[in-house]
Order: sequence, then C-alpha cells, then structure tokens
Amino acid sequence: MDTYSQVAGPSNGNLTSKSGIAPEIVMNGVHEPTLEELERELPYVGDGQIHLGELVSRTVQTIYAELTELAETMPNMSDANRKRTLAEWVVKTKKQVVKLYAVVRWARDAGVVQKAMNVTAFLMDQNAQFEEAINRLKSAKDGLDPARMRNHDLLTSLDVLTTGSYRRLPTIIKQWIVPPDPLTDEEVANTLAEVEHAMRYRLRMIDVIPLEMSKYRISDGRSFFTAPHLFEASLCVRGAKKDDGWFFVDVEFLFTIGGDVTSMQDFPRKPVGPVKRHIADEADARLAFYLPVPENLNPPPGVEIPSPRKLPEGVIDAPLVRVFNFLQMMSMSYQLEILWFQAERLRSLGWADYLKVEMTNHRRTLTLSYWIRKPPPSNQRVNIPRLGGTLTISIVKSETSSSPVSKAHPPHRSAKAQVLAELQERSKLGERKRPSDTVEHLRFEVKWEPQRVALGMSIPFEAVTLPEGELRVDPDNLDVESLLRKVLFRHSVAILSTYQQQLQHATHTIAFAYPTAVKLISDDVSTHLRVHLCADEVVVVSIDMRTGRLGIRDTGDLAASGRAPRFQTITEYLNINPPLLADFLLRLRLNTITDLAEQKAEYLGLQCYRQRNIPQEDLQRFGPTAKGYLFIQLSMFSANYLVLVITDLEFRYALIEVKRQEGKVIDTLGIEDLGWIDVRRMRSGRTQMELNQAPLSRKRKAEDANDEEIIPEPGSPASFKLESQVLRELYAYCCARVAYTKVEHQLKSHSIPSSYVKPAAAGGLPPGLGRLQSSLINAIPALCVKSSDLLAGAEGVEAAMPNIRIIPLHWWADQRMEVVTCVKLKYVQQPLGKRAGNSSVIRPSKRIIYDANEAVVSFLSEDVDKCVNEFLEEWAKVSKMVVIAREVAQMASEKNWGDVRLLSFDLQTVEFAYAPDYSVSITCGNHLFLDGPYELYFSRPRVGNEQSRYNPHTEVEPFMRNILRHGSLGPSLHRLVSLLRETLPIVLVLQEIQDKAEQSNDNVDTFAKSAEWFRVLYGDFKHALDFRLMKGSRVLVLDASHSLFPAAEDAKSKDSKPINGLLVLHPIPDFSQLVSETLKDLASQKTIGTVHPVDTGLICDGSAVTLIGKALYERVLQKLKQVLVGESSSSS
Repeated sequence: MDTYSQVAGPSNGNLTSKSGIAPEIVMNGVHEPTLEELERELPYVGDGQIHLGELVSRTVQTIYAELTELAETMPNMSDANRKRTLAEWVVKTKKQVVKLYAVVRWARDAGVVQKAMNVTAFLMDQNAQFEEAINRLKSAKDGLDPARMRNHDLLTSLDVLTTGSYRRLPTIIKQWIVPPDPLTDEEVANTLAEVEHAMRYRLRMIDVIPLEMSKYRISDGRSFFTAPHLFEASLCVRGAKKDDGWFFVDVEFLFTIGGDVTSMQDFPRKPVGPVKRHIADEADARLAFYLPVPENLNPPPGVEIPSPRKLPEGVIDAPLVRVFNFLQMMSMSYQLEILWFQAERLRSLGWADYLKVEMTNHRRTLTLSYWIRKPPPSNQRVNIPRLGGTLTISIVKSETSSSPVSKAHPPHRSAKAQVLAELQERSKLGERKRPSDTVEHLRFEVKWEPQRVALGMSIPFEAVTLPEGELRVDPDNLDVESLLRKVLFRHSVAILSTYQQQLQHATHTIAFAYPTAVKLISDDVSTHLRVHLCADEVVVVSIDMRTGRLGIRDTGDLAASGRAPRFQTITEYLNINPPLLADFLLRLRLNTITDLAEQKAEYLGLQCYRQRNIPQEDLQRFGPTAKGYLFIQLSMFSANYLVLVITDLEFRYALIEVKRQEGKVIDTLGIEDLGWIDVRRMRSGRTQMELNQAPLSRKRKAEDANDEEIIPEPGSPASFKLESQVLRELYAYCCARVAYTKVEHQLKSHSIPSSYVKPAAAGGLPPGLGRLQSSLINAIPALCVKSSDLLAGAEGVEAAMPNIRIIPLHWWADQRMEVVTCVKLKYVQQPLGKRAGNSSVIRPSKRIIYDANEAVVSFLSEDVDKCVNEFLEEWAKVSKMVVIAREVAQMASEKNWGDVRLLSFDLQTVEFAYAPDYSVSITCGNHLFLDGPYELYFSRPRVGNEQSRYNPHTEVEPFMRNILRHGSLGPSLHRLVSLLRETLPIVLVLQEIQDKAEQSNDNVDTFAKSAEWFRVLYGDFKHALDFRLMKGSRVLVLDASHSLFPAAEDAKSKDSKPINGLLVLHPIPDFSQLVSETLKDLASQKTIGTVHPVDTGLICDGSAVTLIGKALYERVLQKLKQVLVGESSSSS
C-alpha cells in the first residue's frame, strides 16, 4: 500500500511515501515508528516450541534408520516373519507421517500464534515495569519523609544570577551524567600493551602455571591458555597491583563429535548464553578465592560482607591451578555428556530393548549395559545372565597406568614433567613455600566388564581382553557407538570362538574334531561359525551384535527338505538356553544311531522308549559325554530300566531304578539308583566259561576271534554296531542285578566301597534265618563290606571282625524284601540278666539276633531303602553297650575295684554296680555316632522300699552323661566310674544336709555345679559352702565367695558391682574360726584322717567329708543365724 490516510485533529505533520520504501510517519515534528518497527521491538518468546525443519529432519532420519535396520535383519527371518514385520513397520510409519502432516498444517498459523505470544510477553513486561515504578515511587516517598532540607547553596545561586548558568556542578553529577572522553586508538593500544606486559610478568615471575596448560599466548590484552584435547581459555588481569587478580573472559572446548554429525549443533564448542555465564561466574569465583574484598564495596542493608580468606603461612595463592582444575572437569564432563546423549540416541534408533544407559548422580560415570535379556519365566531353570556385559566410562583421578586410558589424558606426569613443575614452583615461590592448590590429574577410564558366562558359555579371560589403549575416549572423535561396536564385535568373536573350541576339542563334540568341521569366518563387520554337518549340509551360526541373540540359518538344501521350521524353533529355544547349540548340531547324527538300536530291541520283543519323562538333572548322572538314550524296561521289575547311553565313541550301558515324583502335574520319573555295566568284562567272562568247556584245539581260534568280535573298539566304524546276542545277555544280567541294586545304592550314598565274593566263601545264613533258602542263592555272589569302611566314625569299630556280610532276602519271591547284615565280634561277652535267657541265640529286639557261640550279631532290616542307616543306628547302640560291658567286666581286676561288677547285659542296656548298694544303668540314645546322648539311670538295687532306692547321683546325671560324650568310650567310662566312686561321699553328705534342712524348716538348697563341684546355698542367698573334688580322692571344702584362682578373684572384686548385694556371694563371717572349731571338735575321732586347713576352708580325705561336712555346715548355719539376729536388733 503506497498511500496512507490519517484521521486526527489539527495536524502539523507531514505524511510521505515512496514506492518500495517503508513510509515515514511524522506528527508534530516527531518521528512515529511503523508497524514493522513496533513488531521488531516485541520480545521473542520461544518457550515450548521447536523448529518445523528439525521435526521433519528427525522423523525422516528415524524412518531411514528403521529401514536400514530392517534391511540388515530381515534376510535372517522367515518369509512369514518378514511380511509381518514389514506390515507392522508400514502401519507404524504411516501413523508418524500422518501426525507430521497434521503438524505441518497447523504450522501455517505459527506466525500469528508467535505474534500473539510476543504481544503477551510485551504486555507482561509493561505490567512489571509499572509495578516496579510504583514501588520505586513509594520507596522514594518513604525515604523523603524523614529527610531534611539542605542549607541554601549561595555560591551556586550567585553564579546563576550573574552568569545565567551552573559553574560548580557536584562531582557525583559529573560522574553520572557527563560522559567521559573516549580513549583514542593509541591510548587503547598502549593500555593493552601495559596489560599484556603485566600479564607476561605475572606468568613468568609470579603465578604458577600448570604444565598441562603451559602452552599459552598473549594477544589483544588477554592470555590464551591451551590444554590439549581439553580447552582453550582466555583470561585477563584486573590490574598491575599485587592484589589484582585474574578474571575469566572466554573458553572453547577442544573436542570433535564423531558418528552422527547432526548432534554437533546440540553441543557447541564455545558455550554461549546461561552456560557461559555459569562457567564465567564459577571461574571468577575460583580465581578470586583468596583476593581481598574491595574497600569501597557498599553492600545492601542487611547483607554482611564475609571476611576474606587468608592463606596459611608459607602458602602462595595459585589461581591458575584452580581454574585449570575447574575447566578440566568442565571439559571432561561436557565430553561425557556428549557420549551419554549419543547413547540415548542409539536407544531411540532400535537399541532400547537391548541397551541400558545409566549415569550416576554426580555425572562422572556413564555405564552402558548391552545385550539386555528379558526376565526368564519363573519355571525356567536355566541360569543365563540378564546382560552381556557393561562398558563403563568414568572420570577418575590418575593414580596408576594399569588400565586403558585416553591418549589425551595420560594417567600421570612423566618424570621430566614432574621435575619441570618442581623447578617452576621453586623459582616462582621459593624454597620453603608451596602453592595453595595442586593440579588434579583427571582422565577417562574406559572399563569393559563382559559377562564371561554370557549366552551360557564360559569364555576364557584372554578372549575378552583388548589390547591396551584399544578402548579409549578420543576427544578428536567422540563416538560412543564406535566404542560399543568394538566391544560387541570382540565379545561376539570370543563367544563364537568358544563354541568352536567346544565343538572341536571337547569330549562331547568329538564328532566335529576334524579340522574343516567348524570354521570361524570373521571380517571387520561381522563374524559367524560355518559348521559342516555331513555331505553338503552346512549351517551358519551368528550373533546379532545389537540384540546379542544367536541365529542359525542354513546355506544348503536343508530348507528344501522341510527342516526350515526346525531352525526357527531351535533358534528361539537356543536363545533361552544357548548351551544347547552342540546338542542341536549332534541331533541329526544321534537320530540315526538311536533308530538302529531301537530296531534291535523291538526284534527281541523288548519294551523300549526313546524318552522317559526324567528331569534334566537326573539325566546328567549319565555323564557329560551322554548324547542320547534308549530306555529298555525290565518286565520283572517295572521300575528298572536297561539304558543304552549313546556317546560320541560308543554305547555305554547302565542299570537304573526310577521312581515317580509326587506333587507334579506331569507324570515325572526320577532316577533313584544308577549302576554302570562293563559289557566287555561280562562278555569276556561268558566267553572264558565257554572256552573252558570247549576242546583244546578250538580255544586258540576262539580267543583270536573274540578279541575282535565280542565288543568293537571305541571310535571304530563298528562301535555302534549292537548285536542282538549282546543285548539279550545284558537284559538277563540286569534282571539278576536288580536284587542287589537297592543295597548298593545305600552303600554308595554313604561312600562305602563294597565287593562281591563267591557264595561258598561267604558262608551260609545266620542262625534263625536258615529256613529262608532258595535254589538260586548260591549262584549269586555275596556282598561283602569292610568293617573299617562301613563302621567308620562309629563307636566300637574295633569290636568287629574285618568283613561284614550283607545278604538281601526274598528277591526271588513276591514277599517283602529284607536285608540281613552279619557282624562277627572279636570278643564274646555272655549276656546276663533276666532277658538273656538260657539259649545261646537270643533276640533282644525284633531287629537283632545274637549268636553267643559264634559271636555273630545279625541285624535284620525290613526296609531295603534304609537298611544301611538302620544297621548303623543299631550297631552304634550295640557296639557301645558291648564296649561298656567289656570294660566294666575288667574293672574289678584292673582297678582293684572289687565292688564294681556287671549286673545285667543284653546288647541294649548295661547295668553295673559302682559301689555297694549303688548302681547305674546305661542306655544309648537314638543317634548314630559319638555325639549321640547317653541315658543314665541311678538306683540302689539291694534296698527294699521304693523311697530308699533313690540314688543321690541322680542330681548329677546331666554332668555325668556328658563325660561319656568326650573322648574315647573306654577312658571316658573309667573316668565316669572313678568320679561316681569318689563323689559318692559328697552327694551322701549333701543328701543328709538337705534332709535335715527340710526337717528343721531351714531354707537351704544343695545342688551340683559340675561333676566335681557341689554347693550348699544358705537361706539368705548371700552365703554358700562349696565341696570340690581334688586329685587323690581329696575334697576341698571352702567358702563359695572365694575363688580357687586369685587372679580371677581380684578381677571379680574389681569389676563386679553387685546390685542390692544379690549378685555376688558374701564371705561367711569368721569362717576360718568356724573351721578351726570344727576341727577341734572332731580331733578326737580317728576317722577324719588327714585334714589340711587353708585360708578359706580345708582339704580332707573323701572318707572324712561326711563328718566334717555336716559339722561345718551346722556351725556356719548357727553363725549366720546369730549374724541375722544381731542385724535385726541393731536396725530396730
């Protein structure tokens, strides 16, 4: 529009317009801005908005990246998967394009919306200015109220009257209003030169410069410091005075972003805006850390200026060191943030499900976890790591140089650099002074921690070790994807190499041992295994470096033969359990071998199965070389199978017993017992028997033929040629062996070796079981076990003969199977007592038969599965009783203890008298070995009434019982009997004291503290009398408040703090006098024997403890009553 019309009142202005030139509006001689000028003055508001071009660019890049990914991954997919994947991608991409189209349509009104937002911001700014003006006016009003008028300025008034102008303006007005004269170019150049001279002097003579940024230049009034691969910073000085410090000007970070160049615009090398202001503020704060506060600084009211920081004595400020440490950290943190951004962008480009990016809170450690796997199902037993490994990039302080680091940031200074740094400090600071700060040597540490069992394969350490310096952060090429791909490629090669070694060199992969069977094909981009199965059939095994999943595809005609679906199924299952790769490759070979063996078994009319529902952990018992199985069920024993185990070299034969597992939805069989069959030995024995029956002229020819025809050599072409005759004999042998399998299983579970002997050498059945005979029992070898093996760890092993027979019974009939174990004893102890009877063969229990004439103990077990445990349990009891009975029978002669005699013995219980009218009965508990408890029952057999049958040793039974549990049984028994005899007088006198106290209603308690220590506790619970058994059957009677060990008594008296006098026993008043009086009263009696008074008691013979104990107890009791009466009268 070239002309404008204006409607207003009287106007003195002019309106001019020229074609192609914005019209100029003049009103009343004042220029009025145009509409375009007013719009340019509006503030620009860009919050919450992005450029349409950037949105379009990112959408196109995402679509291109997804297309590239599909081009790489779709060739490995089946046709159905390719179609489904492509259709899903088309639908998803169409939605994104439609959304983008809608955004483009909306963007047509972006200019109007932007103008409205700018106007809104302008109005808000105007509103804020109005409010600020109101507040300022109010503050001025509040400040002027208390102000006073100044005196009249007469001189200024005269100047105005005489000259008509001001001649004496205040200095403050000149400084605020009158602009200073600008400097000329020459003055500016001279000023910059002086500043450069001051900086040059300070850098050369005063300030300590870190060697890492010692490369600097001075120009344009600034000092430019360059730290290679870190930053280039420009600083300037505040002045030439000593207290004038440095201030920050600008910085440029020295790095180059690699990989996707579109991310460079997000990370400028030169910070601008708020980032630069933040860096400048932080750098200035560090440069002025020790500078004094300006004197003319007027803080706002209520703000206190902090006191300046003072340097310690002998310390010189080093501001350049501080600013270097700060900028170094900023540069390295900036680079780490770039790497984090690149990793997050990788996730958005299809890596999200397989790559995990983590940054620590302090933003110094970046962790990339690759090959993330989804959590396995709860019922899955395969333990595969949830990730393939981690790549950690950290900013650390340099201490050692053992790990790979960035070339730009060496781990520490060299010796030459260190000497130069020391020389600089000495020359600038002096000999005895040091800088306030030291250089922090930071570096990037790149640490690769691969899972050595990733994909279920244990990888050698050297296979996942990269050369030193291979993994490093290069500031000239910041690309986290290249670092990650190096790691992924190395890890993939290591895993495939491990698979190759496993297939070629492991025992279970001997089928692929020839050189060209497995080849590792690797280039700079990808790697895979080429596995030759047979003929022209080749499969390729690869690892997707993005997902970490194994892939198997064929290169021959396998797909044409209908096997393609199998590859897809096995690939999915293989990624759940990757160690099954070798099993898949061996499956084709194993199927043919299994078919041949199954054909032979069906020809013989045997029931066979290729698979039984047996858990994998039970199948592992067949050994690591087992590749396949054929289960042949025994018709006589449905729970037993003859198993043909297929290995890489030959057949192996095993006899197993299975059991159905309860509590499972699917009927599962668990292997209860497993035994290997040496078919060569079996066939050789049969052949030898046939040779013995053949004429002599035929023996040599038969031997030569049998060497080659009985069983082929392992690994030979005929190693899997199974003859029908061999299979028939194996089946017959297994039926005879099953009867002993259950017994052998028990022995193996206890690691007990066993052997077979001829039936004639084993002897017949024990007495009482002779009627259980069979015509076949002599044709089966007997099972023999060494007593040192079977009874290892049990008590009384020396009482048994070397050989122990174990004979299963009823295996030839339909009755319940039993097992009898026969043990011949070395010494014979005739049973005594009522239960012994008059016969030489006694049966003290249902499971024990004892032949006294032959000294044979037979243990009968009705449960075959627990026969060994039941025998050991019964033997532990019987052997201990036998040893105890033998030792008691020998005590009278060996120890001259005429009153010690055996009263009763029946292999279960031993009762003997240890003193006249005092006996003890010992019975073993239900435990097997030495730590099992003994049960002691004390009694008095000769006394008639029940009350007087009480034996005082009953109170000491827990302590006496423990004596038998320590050490060998023989010495322990001798110590038990000796203690019982020696402590009998003590327990008798304590019993008399207790009975007398109950009759006189005295509150006295007697109890045992150990097997040799007894105590009488008086009613006040503060005083007690101790009886201690000493060597030589002597007894120590003493005040219980005193210890036998002076050191312990001193510590007790120092550390013990009784509460209300209840925790520590008190000394008995005048105890020494009471002892002396007691001995004087008993001195006339010759029965007290030798008595030795001591400080806190006396020592006497055991025979005199009855008289002395009772007398001393009475005197102490009377004395305590007197003391109690005296205390009561004094308190009242």
